[in-house]
Amino acid sequence: MFTAVQAIDLKLFHLLNGLAGQSFFMDWLIIFFASHLEYGLGIAFLVFAWLHGATFKQRIYVFGVTVVSVIVANFGITKVIRTFYHRPRPLEALSITHLLTRTDASFPSGHATVFFALAMAIYLHNRKWGVWFFVGAILISLGRVTAGIHYPLDILGGAVIGMAVAAFIFHLAKRKKLLLVNF
Repeated sequence: MFTAVQAIDLKLFHLLNGLAGQSFFMDWLIIFFASHLEYGLGIAFLVFAWLHGATFKQRIYVFGVTVVSVIVANFGITKVIRTFYHRPRPLEALSITHLLTRTDASFPSGHATVFFALAMAIYLHNRKWGVWFFVGAILISLGRVTAGIHYPLDILGGAVIGMAVAAFIFHLAKRKKLLLVNF
């Protein structure tokens, strides 16, 4: 069964990576999604945290829960997994077109972990904004596969970790009233 999953992972990777190197505009778009959209989402998060909540305490609560979710997911789980399990990146293991270069472990994707944790935390505070952050997380993730620096399963692993940690921290903070605000 694992071999079948690996085969699907590789097939999806080649399907997406086949878009790289086809045109200047397509490569520019892939690189933008894979490496630059993250800055826009960071700014959008700061705007969201500032606008969401009627009081300063509520804004701090939203900001705090979201930032803690991202930090725990990325540094508490993803980086630990990468310490014990090194999956080479596609650009290291395959003869492919790659638009970006990275040499650290591929699984799970740190970008997927961070941006899906961010999207889930925001979604749990405000569904309308959260949907847009999920769109951003998906675009970043697809860009990183298409650019040749992640396999689809790297993205899936990071997305699951990010969303699970964000949901856990959101519900823990709400139930335990860890911060000053009670929604």
